Amino acid sequence: MKKQLTNFLFLLFMALPWVALAQDLTLTGTVKDQDGKPIEVAMVGIKNTSTLAYTDAEGKFTLKYGPNSILVVSAIGYDKQEIALTNQRTLDIILTGGNASLDELVVVGYGTQRKGDVTSSVSSVKSEDFLKGTVRDAAQLIQGKVAGLRITTPSGDPNATTQINLRGLNSINGSQNPLVIVDGVPGSITTVAPEDIESIDVLKDGSAAAIYGTRATGGVILITTRKNKNSENKTTVEYNAYVNQQRIYRKPEMMDASDYRRLISQGYAYEDLGSNTNWIDEVLQNPLSHNHNLAFFGGNYKTNFTGTLNYRDWDGIMLKTGQERVALRADLNHEMYDGKVKTNLQLISTTTTSNQGGAGGWAWRQAMIRNPTDAIKNADGTWKESNAYMYDNPLGYIHETINDAKTKENRFSGSVEYRPMRDLNFKLLASRVQGDYLSGSATTFQHVNTTKNNMNGTASRYTSANTENLLELTGNYVKTFNDHRFTLLGGYSWQDNTSENFYAYNYDFPTDAYSYNKLEAGTALQRGLASMTSYKSKWQLAGFFARLNYVFDNKYMVMASVRREGSSTFGENNQWGTFPAFSLGWNIANEEFLKGTNTISQLKLRAGVGVTGTIASSPYQSQISYNFATGQGAFIGGKWVPGFIPARNFNPDLRWEKKTEWNAGLDFGIYKNKLSGSIDFYTRTVNDLLYYFSVPVPPYLTSSMMLNAGSMKNSGIEVMLNYAAIQKKDFSWNTTLTFSTNKNKLIDLSNDQFDVTTEYFDAGYTGEPIQVSTHRVQVGGPIGQFYVLKSVGVDDNGKWLVENKNGEIIPIAQATPEDRQFYGNGIPKFNVGWNNNLNYKRFDLTVNFRGAFGHDILNMQRLYYENPVNKAYNVLKTAYDPVYGKELKNDLVYVSHYIEKGDYLKLDNITLGYTLPKVIKGINNLRVYGSVLNLYTFTGYKGIDPEGVSYTGDYTFAPGIDHRDKYPNTRTYTLGLNVSF
Repeated sequence: MKKQLTNFLFLLFMALPWVALAQDLTLTGTVKDQDGKPIEVAMVGIKNTSTLAYTDAEGKFTLKYGPNSILVVSAIGYDKQEIALTNQRTLDIILTGGNASLDELVVVGYGTQRKGDVTSSVSSVKSEDFLKGTVRDAAQLIQGKVAGLRITTPSGDPNATTQINLRGLNSINGSQNPLVIVDGVPGSITTVAPEDIESIDVLKDGSAAAIYGTRATGGVILITTRKNKNSENKTTVEYNAYVNQQRIYRKPEMMDASDYRRLISQGYAYEDLGSNTNWIDEVLQNPLSHNHNLAFFGGNYKTNFTGTLNYRDWDGIMLKTGQERVALRADLNHEMYDGKVKTNLQLISTTTTSNQGGAGGWAWRQAMIRNPTDAIKNADGTWKESNAYMYDNPLGYIHETINDAKTKENRFSGSVEYRPMRDLNFKLLASRVQGDYLSGSATTFQHVNTTKNNMNGTASRYTSANTENLLELTGNYVKTFNDHRFTLLGGYSWQDNTSENFYAYNYDFPTDAYSYNKLEAGTALQRGLASMTSYKSKWQLAGFFARLNYVFDNKYMVMASVRREGSSTFGENNQWGTFPAFSLGWNIANEEFLKGTNTISQLKLRAGVGVTGTIASSPYQSQISYNFATGQGAFIGGKWVPGFIPARNFNPDLRWEKKTEWNAGLDFGIYKNKLSGSIDFYTRTVNDLLYYFSVPVPPYLTSSMMLNAGSMKNSGIEVMLNYAAIQKKDFSWNTTLTFSTNKNKLIDLSNDQFDVTTEYFDAGYTGEPIQVSTHRVQVGGPIGQFYVLKSVGVDDNGKWLVENKNGEIIPIAQATPEDRQFYGNGIPKFNVGWNNNLNYKRFDLTVNFRGAFGHDILNMQRLYYENPVNKAYNVLKTAYDPVYGKELKNDLVYVSHYIEKGDYLKLDNITLGYTLPKVIKGINNLRVYGSVLNLYTFTGYKGIDPEGVSYTGDYTFAPGIDHRDKYPNTRTYTLGLNVSF
């Protein structure tokens, strides 16, 4: 018996391993592509069973398997792989056959999408392709890198930002700017430091942007900040810094003291005041500025954090101008319950302090026109002034003006993501953005306000506050089976914004020691001459949205979305609107008849249509309002109320502009994407334009009101080419070319209720003393046309000869306003970008070009300072050059002679870097670099910089004016350091 028991126990012991093997084993692993990048939503299953798992964002999976199992791994765009399992507990799997560029994730509205599945016009720029060196904001990182997105830098002011326009002008009184989303929360291109950005994605066409409804007519820019991607439990520290020096890009060649004295000797009526002063040099400096960015990345795949601190101290080339900025970002992520719940908390805090002094447009004008024989100061040390009209000492203006401002913005956001099952997840996002602005300005007793205008000092304060709340709930369902993949998105969004401001101004102070800190001390207040204003507004936006993406066999793709949105900014009869979108894609490269070729690696046709909107610039345009006016009154609520007059008419039918855009595109790649790119054709029509219409009084209370009237059309072509020209072990060269065209037309300015009697409106302004408009926008014509007297010669008396409306040549004295004609256009027909990245061993070199062609510029400096009619003002050295072979002796007039071709090709950026070998323990990467921004411009334009013109804001319909009151553009030299530990 004992022997039998012993034998039984021995057999049981020998059988235990086989019993254990008969039980299910747990397998964990990762699925990656050939480049080592994780593949998300790869399907991992046991063959001939229902056991199935999907990889997460890091390519990880977990499943159980039994004996004699075969693991099947597949993902769209990759070759399927089968692996025999023999007691493995961990497994790292590499899938081949995938196209890496197609498997990149592109950020789209409310989520991400595989690039190969995108059916709309979307451009994505990663951090490694950003513009190198000194950049002022996020937009400049992608300058010249996205076809159809025009980004310009019209001002060298350190407090200015870039200007952005996507696919032409799309509104008259609505916003032209794209919607900017930072990590899911609406923001601006200055919300985060450029060094803190991981990628920028641009939703260009209507089918991509329609998911954002009324805010998306100008396009959508999605900014994704840098986050910790390490799954290991370790901390990484990065430090990036640079120092730069700025110089004026090109100095205007004004007459100097020797020119004055030469002309005086020839009988010209200039005045020699006995000094030698280069006023432009006196108001300029070549400042040194610096920027520092410190980043921390730590944690593991369950809990990780990112913290960044950015400090910028920039001085401008004009005296007493500068900006100091401190930006802090903290991002914390945590997941629990086996990854079913993920949370995120983010704080972005930015404080910007700016100093403008008296510098800027007016001081720059005075520096140009100041007599070069005049002294800076009088013998007693006071600023030397003159009683000439609009003629001030620029240095006195700069130094005797205080103009300080501080901006604070705190952005708090948090999200909770819950995944009850593998294919379904819900996300709740909430954010609050609080912004505060405080400025103060004052002029001293030595300022011209006192020395010339007897104001005894002036002072003002301005403050504003803005609070914006956002709440979004989204649900996302992804299902993959066989050759089918569905992605269904649904959501709700609520946004509200409250803004308020206060302003007070006073003058005639007993001392200038108070600056702007004791406004009540000015005696103008007691005389009723001070001013004070305040304002508050609020708007709300609510939206319901849904989107369906379907991919079959990695060949055929469909996207359909709709947003139903309501806004408080419109009339009570039109507060809700619907914004649908639909697009199709056909991946021809995956068809059987092309699979055998080694030439074509990508060939996808896209086509789509989408509807977006533009909201009014003010939240109360549909409602009647009243302004206070002494001695006047109005009937309000059936009663006479003294002191109030109507300021706006009631319009309950006011609604948003509606843009319908069609887009057709082709994405292609040949020779394993050695050459790749895209071509897009688009046409967009904006109906129900927001337009201030003239209306009769009575029955209306005021003579104009904002209506929906008219339509506008834009069309164009966009091309982007990427070429991996050289790919060797020690040397590589990648080059990218972007090209875009845009053609616009104002179709109509009427609606069903009102017909315009004058089918045009004038825009732009020359300023004093000419005081005429510069542009005319005509129904049936393009936007941006200059409207001017066409100069064709100069008579024997030095006066202009112009062409009248009948084509006859007449003296300018006989010309009438009706003789003005369209002459040139300020909007470029073509925009190009050419970006090059070269690497040789440890050296890296980037060379970037940008250009704009087919447009004209009104050179205001030549208009005013190349005509020596007023001998009290300095002029350009070219002022006495012959015009049509004769000396010009004309009054200041706006003629076509001063409209120049504005074509340019700019060598925009050159950056040379060197990465040092890893010789210091603990330092993972150490790179030094040098960069030059705005290095050289190939152009025939005679002004400072052909890019120094504005195309947005007040100049939307008067583009191409190079104003005389401007902050000149600069060239920037940079030395920098990148190091990580």
